[in-house]
Amino acid sequence: MSGPGPAGPGLRRSLSVVDGVAVAASSTAATTSIGIGLGVTAGVVGPHLPAIMLLAFVPVLGIAGAFSRLNRVEPNAGNGYVWVGRSLSPWLGFMVGWVNFVASVAFLAYTTAVTGSALLQLAGEAGLHRVGSLGLDPDSTAQTTAVGVVVLVAVTVTAVTGVRAAARLQTWLLVFEYVVLLGFCGYGIVTGPHSFSLSWFDPFAIPSATALAQGLLLSVFCYWGFEAAFTVNEEVRDPADASRAGTITLVTMLGLFLLGSVAFQRVLSPQQLAGHGAQGLAYYGDRLADRPLAALPLVALMFSAVASLQAGVIPAARGMFAMSRDRTLGPVWSKISARYGTPAAGTLLIGALAVAVAAGALVIPRLADMIDAIVNAVGIVVALSYALTALAAAVRFRGLLREDWRQGVRAVLLPVLSALALLGLGGCLCRSFYRSADHLELRADNGWFLLLMPVVMIASGFAVAAWAKWVRRSPYFRTGTGTDAASPGLLTVSDRPFEERHHAR
Repeated sequence: MSGPGPAGPGLRRSLSVVDGVAVAASSTAATTSIGIGLGVTAGVVGPHLPAIMLLAFVPVLGIAGAFSRLNRVEPNAGNGYVWVGRSLSPWLGFMVGWVNFVASVAFLAYTTAVTGSALLQLAGEAGLHRVGSLGLDPDSTAQTTAVGVVVLVAVTVTAVTGVRAAARLQTWLLVFEYVVLLGFCGYGIVTGPHSFSLSWFDPFAIPSATALAQGLLLSVFCYWGFEAAFTVNEEVRDPADASRAGTITLVTMLGLFLLGSVAFQRVLSPQQLAGHGAQGLAYYGDRLADRPLAALPLVALMFSAVASLQAGVIPAARGMFAMSRDRTLGPVWSKISARYGTPAAGTLLIGALAVAVAAGALVIPRLADMIDAIVNAVGIVVALSYALTALAAAVRFRGLLREDWRQGVRAVLLPVLSALALLGLGGCLCRSFYRSADHLELRADNGWFLLLMPVVMIASGFAVAAWAKWVRRSPYFRTGTGTDAASPGLLTVSDRPFEERHHAR
């Protein structure tokens, strides 16, 4: 265990705002979102990708403002878990922390398969199509998961060594990704055979309200990850850098998503874009260039997937670390490595759980179907988490409405409107899933199955919260107040009695 220091309970302050941007941008994974997420979204909204990306940015920007304002007054690795618990309810606060955790694990399982698919596609580009009697199939969930798990194990071990080392690796991966992405997207916009149309930016041309709701939640999923900058705010040199990093990342993602959506539609028809799923970026590259240049977008996708695996492990482990400090989770999550100053045990446990979920996803044989199911489920629970955090900000800063109406609009009204929009979209989509089927099947096109996944994620949170309140007797459920990360006296040593730790407070 590390000793007390200015970084709070054991985490070391070593990150700059650039490092925070690297972690958040890798977690958002623009290349993966463009290469895969655009195809999934195009299958719902047709050619109106730019419109849906712009429309989704509005509530997410309101959420980002809530995160930034809350982070300025209470920086904490638990962020939403702490903020919602203090301002709304400990039960809702725990739910925010829990759904972020389960969504992160589901995302890691999904990205594990995406990474394996990218590697198998690269193997095919190099002429390797079989290993013995086994034909390599980049759309096989079993094969892509097996290959991706190897990468997940490697990046999890790397994440244990510290956020600084991870951020440096992610910075170089991001530079390569963005150079390739900007080059190919720019070239596609200039040379694409399909005519540019202003109707792409018209949200009113989206075919139905259900398609609009599902498209918006899928787009929110694409933006998801900017808040990773706030999960390392106890490890940045200045907590205000976390706010800057989150905002910079979000605006950058908007630009990249608009560029990618226009470029893809200049080169590919909506049917081609929606039909290629996890192989959409490789198909796009093949339409623009000959080999070996055509393989560059695929290499960028692989780098993006690897970086987002690592970036996904890091914030999930920090969120569990914050919850463990308050005894809402077991002590294993708050054990700090004396050598690296990171929650090493929790990081390894996150990786192991992601492997288990990835193995469980093998019940869905096609990778594209598995991606659809996970993306829809994560989109719903992320919308819930964002909405609760925005409402917490509105409650915390409601006094500004009397003191300064301009500040009040930004601090209260915009978060409330953003929260209501996301809750409404989630409710609309859940209702659509429920009405679309009359029985349950383990298929990505079965509405009850798509609805069951987020319901299980949320319901399991209430069960764990009940255990924390009545069995662990966590003080968090009495006060809703998380551990004060700025107080050196709050170093949590998991084997000290709770009474001794509580007395230190």
